[in-house]
Amino acid sequence: MRPTGKLHIGHYFGVLKEWLKLQDSANCYFEVADWHTLTTKYEDTENLQSNIRMMLADWIAVGIDPDKATLFIQSSVKQHAELFLLLSMLTPVGRLELVPTFKEQIRDLHLDANHTTYGLLGYPVLQAADILLYNAHAVPVGVDQLPHIEMTREIARKANHIANAEIFMEPKHILTQTPKIIGFDGRKMSKSLDNAIYLSDADADIDRKTKNMITDPARVKRTDKGNPDVCPVFDYHKLFETPERAELDAGCREASIGCIDCKKHLATQIKSFLEPIHHKRSGISDNYLDDVINEGNKKASTVAEATLDKFRKAIKLEG
Repeated sequence: MRPTGKLHIGHYFGVLKEWLKLQDSANCYFEVADWHTLTTKYEDTENLQSNIRMMLADWIAVGIDPDKATLFIQSSVKQHAELFLLLSMLTPVGRLELVPTFKEQIRDLHLDANHTTYGLLGYPVLQAADILLYNAHAVPVGVDQLPHIEMTREIARKANHIANAEIFMEPKHILTQTPKIIGFDGRKMSKSLDNAIYLSDADADIDRKTKNMITDPARVKRTDKGNPDVCPVFDYHKLFETPERAELDAGCREASIGCIDCKKHLATQIKSFLEPIHHKRSGISDNYLDDVINEGNKKASTVAEATLDKFRKAIKLEG
């Protein structure tokens, strides 16, 4: 995950919830991908270090456990840079240009020539290095990242062929089912649009944001019957598996409950969900976070160096 700022509930339900399941069933490596941040924001690093620590604290607060998984910072494990360099030597430019996310990022982020960089083009190769250093059996990704996993498999096969040895495992994907989560203004939830509900939001912030949420546009009056299937507020209710959800659904359709009451109920649900996260986060000290970072970086570096050393020797870069 790229450390670009505060995490919101979209990050939890889209990614972190899956990580929580995986850490109990697999040997997991969770990477703070700070170098990846530079592929689109190389000029904006003022808050990078604080964002790294803030994101790690959020991970731990939601339940990512350093005793179960390895949490590390990409730039602190220098083997990522070396393997990225070596793999870039065998990856054709034409193949990289075919990756859909390259053109999509240029379009969606309105990148000019100065920001359409080699680093952005080579992003999937760096991602491949991130995965292959740990010989991951599988990688949890959204559907938009499937082309990157396929490219990683291609790179692994080519690297193994050149090395004449099975150094790198070809990873499979674990497709995450990201629920529909939009911002409180009806647009896609995004930090840049300032329409997100953050994991660190105080109760007053949640009350304000839920109060301003857009509802079923066809329900103009309190007595109008609503349709939860098209109501952005109800998309949030679907995130929380509570007994009241069916009652709220029926009440909206029958107009026995108004949008204001529905929003108040949602605010209560969100605050209840965030309360234990806030409590745990308040107990995370700087010293503890330093220990987690140092231990994770050390473990990741040991595993990464062992893999890279095999590759160096196989391609005769070392005796």
